[in-house]
Amino acid sequence: MPAVVKKGEGMPRRRAALAALYLAMFMNILDVSAVNLALPAIREGLHASATELEWVLVIYVLTFAAGLLPFGRFGDVIGRDRVFMWGVAGFSLSSLACGLAPDIGSLVVSRAVQGVAAAMMVPQVLAIVRVIFPEEERGKAIGLFGTISALGAVAGPLVGGVIVSADIAGLGWRPIFLVNIPVGIFSLYGAWRFVPKIRATERVTADWAGTILFAMAITGFVFPLVEGRQLGWPLWCFALMALSAGLGGLFLKLQVCRSANGLAQLLPTVLLSDRKFLYGLATVCAFFSGLAGVFFILAIFLQSGLGLSPLAAGIALAPHPVGVMIGSYLSARLGGRTTGQRVAIGIFILFLGMVSVRLATVGTLLTGVDFLLPLLTVGLGTGVAIAALFQSILARVSGPDAGAGSGVLQAFQQIGIALGIALQGQIFFHVLGASSSPSAYLAAARAALLYPAGIFLLLTLTAVLVMKSQTGRLT
Repeated sequence: MPAVVKKGEGMPRRRAALAALYLAMFMNILDVSAVNLALPAIREGLHASATELEWVLVIYVLTFAAGLLPFGRFGDVIGRDRVFMWGVAGFSLSSLACGLAPDIGSLVVSRAVQGVAAAMMVPQVLAIVRVIFPEEERGKAIGLFGTISALGAVAGPLVGGVIVSADIAGLGWRPIFLVNIPVGIFSLYGAWRFVPKIRATERVTADWAGTILFAMAITGFVFPLVEGRQLGWPLWCFALMALSAGLGGLFLKLQVCRSANGLAQLLPTVLLSDRKFLYGLATVCAFFSGLAGVFFILAIFLQSGLGLSPLAAGIALAPHPVGVMIGSYLSARLGGRTTGQRVAIGIFILFLGMVSVRLATVGTLLTGVDFLLPLLTVGLGTGVAIAALFQSILARVSGPDAGAGSGVLQAFQQIGIALGIALQGQIFFHVLGASSSPSAYLAAARAALLYPAGIFLLLTLTAVLVMKSQTGRLT
């Protein structure tokens, strides 16, 4: 590792390196949040089916989730600066492939590569920041990470709506991806020019077998959920889900064996014996499964069902990330209270928000304005809960396993997102059927929105029971 950096030493160079790192993060977050707004245009332009449209989102999430654990470790083996730059280059090239995709199959494959590239660069960002900034300056640098992430989430729906509505050079949805190329070039140059070489003092053996088993397990579970409705739920769908459970068990057994032999694990076995950590992972997975699918559904419903333009739909969705920023600020002000209380309060607000989103669909003459306050409430709940939830989970991880614990947490977050899109997509398109009438879209949205309302009600009750049990032990 490089020598410890002193306060004020090389400040301009560190700021330039930080700009390069966070520009890549901004690009990734902007891309993820903007793609939702392009889905109806992609469906029309590439004549995609409902299932293929789901895969545009799900395949990215799956490859991203599968890559987070190994690439976090590979940064130690190969060098975090190298892996980051490879990731930025891969993300830019795969974005070009997405923008030039001649058919939906090519787009899905390109999105899979894009997810792998994102998994290469994302785990390296904060790891590099922790090394190049002295302790006195590190807090501000990491705090800026949250601001950049929030700005990307806020800008995503708006930028996506503007780009698709503008139909630049008659390219329709394609500039959503092509805009990543100049951004990626700037980030890549900045990283090459200003990010120092960062090598580990101890080499870590890559767990290729664990990587493959982990990827196969989550893919085997999610694939039938996406394809099952269209294929009529054949027996092999259920067999594949059962097989994925077996592969998951085999993955855990492999991690135990590697631990016994003194080898690094993708999922440290010390975490497997921590019930609170495992409960936290389950909560994160359920949390994001309830949250992610909502915006997939609403992006289609607002445009195809209500007839809003992509820009108007983006404006209608923008209150959510604004609410996240406000909720995060309020949650930070409540820092003196226990994380359990903040999680419970945030999830309850989310439940109220999801109920209000569904109640907004009860009317018949709907506009995007009807969703502004409900989505702001959803954002507030997300902002209050998420920082406390992540904080409480990572507090269970010791220093040597901090990187792996963070990677596991992010991986389960992405698995939850994939499950949410798949499950809510199943409900939405099953109710919609072959109809394209506004009333059919309305009925489909109402049915799909029952899932997140139910998830956050369950999570609220669970959080309250956990708090009560902890209070009982204290007394």
